[in-house]
Amino acid sequence: MAKVVVVTSGKGGVGKTTSTAALGAALAQNGQSVVVVDFDIGLRNLDLMMGAERRVIFDLINVIQGSANLSQALIRDKRLENLYLLAASQTRDKNALTEKGVLQVISELRKKFDWVLCDSPAGIERGAVLAMKHADIAIIIANPEISSVRDSDRIIGLLDAKTERAKNGQEVEKHLLITRFDSSRAGTGEMLEVDDISDILSIPLLGVVPESKDILSASNLGIPVTLSNKNSTSAQAYSDAAKRLNKEDIPIIIPTKKRNFLAGWFSGRAA
Repeated sequence: MAKVVVVTSGKGGVGKTTSTAALGAALAQNGQSVVVVDFDIGLRNLDLMMGAERRVIFDLINVIQGSANLSQALIRDKRLENLYLLAASQTRDKNALTEKGVLQVISELRKKFDWVLCDSPAGIERGAVLAMKHADIAIIIANPEISSVRDSDRIIGLLDAKTERAKNGQEVEKHLLITRFDSSRAGTGEMLEVDDISDILSIPLLGVVPESKDILSASNLGIPVTLSNKNSTSAQAYSDAAKRLNKEDIPIIIPTKKRNFLAGWFSGRAA
């Protein structure tokens, strides 16, 4: 039975879709069966990140409305045979998502895969709430800026109130993934330090992904960064985060730029 993970944030543009693709590919590389599901109805970017935009015939809404079955809509990755995509619709609005339909799709996916990664739209509207509704685990994506952290705190509140696990008196397992971290800017006070973000949100740290041109290059190529440039620092950060998600004990190493311009390293908190 699959673990259902929602990749979410309160603020747009923080790297949810990039992170969903990278983590999904990393988990699949470890030999587990994975499906990534795009809940951002009307925009549909996850297929671009996966390099599958030309292969989308049926989507999540087609399955929910019964015009296609799940096997018709699932797209297998060309590089990893155990990685699949369920794309969002680009021509419908979020009202096409129904609670009954989402439950049916998630229930079917649970039986077929080890991991179901749901790429949530930003914010607190209907699509985001439905994306997190059946989650066992939530990965909250935050950039090291106060507006992103504040909005992430609101998402944590939703996870504790609006999910099925919350209604049953259980908690969604929550993890923090910090993206676009720049040690030089953090060292000069231009952005928040990792410890500051962790202290504000008070959830376990899954990993820190540095600002990197490799991520932009991978996105433009339509290849998850964990497949396009496995040796890059960003790919390694995502790969290690996927291992921690799978309960492997991997220390978090955060590069820091000290004010005396000497680089140092310290271990952060592992999830």
